[in-house]
Amino acid sequence: MRLRTAVAAAAFAALALPTTAHADPGDSITAPVRQALAALPVADEDRTGYDRDKFKHWIDEDKDGCSTRNEVLLEEAVEAPERSGRCTLTGGVWYSAYDDRTVEGPRGSDIDHLVPLAEVYDSGGNVWTAAERQAYANDLGDPRTLIAVSASSNRSKSDQDPATWLPPYEAYRCQYVTDWVAVKTRWALAVDESEEAALSEALSRCPDEEITVTLAR
Repeated sequence: MRLRTAVAAAAFAALALPTTAHADPGDSITAPVRQALAALPVADEDRTGYDRDKFKHWIDEDKDGCSTRNEVLLEEAVEAPERSGRCTLTGGVWYSAYDDRTVEGPRGSDIDHLVPLAEVYDSGGNVWTAAERQAYANDLGDPRTLIAVSASSNRSKSDQDPATWLPPYEAYRCQYVTDWVAVKTRWALAVDESEEAALSEALSRCPDEEITVTLAR
């Protein structure tokens, strides 16, 4: 899997940046989303040994008292919550793009990994180190990785990929599949055949938006 993802990253970089023969973590690459999808490796999924606890999440990386969850809530609030103590949030309003609704109060929102942890695991994350898994689970370096959504929509999605689940709010679906490709590109993850087909079909009805991704792996 590491060899295939490395080859795909190099191919993507060559397509997106004609003067660059390879891309390394920290490099930024730009390409139309359909081209980015075509550059992702295709591989069967393997969830053997998956455990959500292998992805340590909601850490306080910058030691400011706010967990990753609260950092996302603060960043995405439509109406800012009150913050007290180390990082207790009260009040506030959020917009859930999955189902086109507003959510009042921090407890009504889930912070969703756009590409779910289980999906990450069986798309290449099964060979990652514990540090790499923690980095993904708390990725604040790209706003597409984590998103505040209603608890009901997040639980409806669970760990499904676009072959079996798309946001019920149809106007958001183009953004969703575009962001899915961006996150998989950022983390050098594979797609399986049904996922690739579903993404290709969805993107065929969307603008071929140019995406810029800073590689994490």
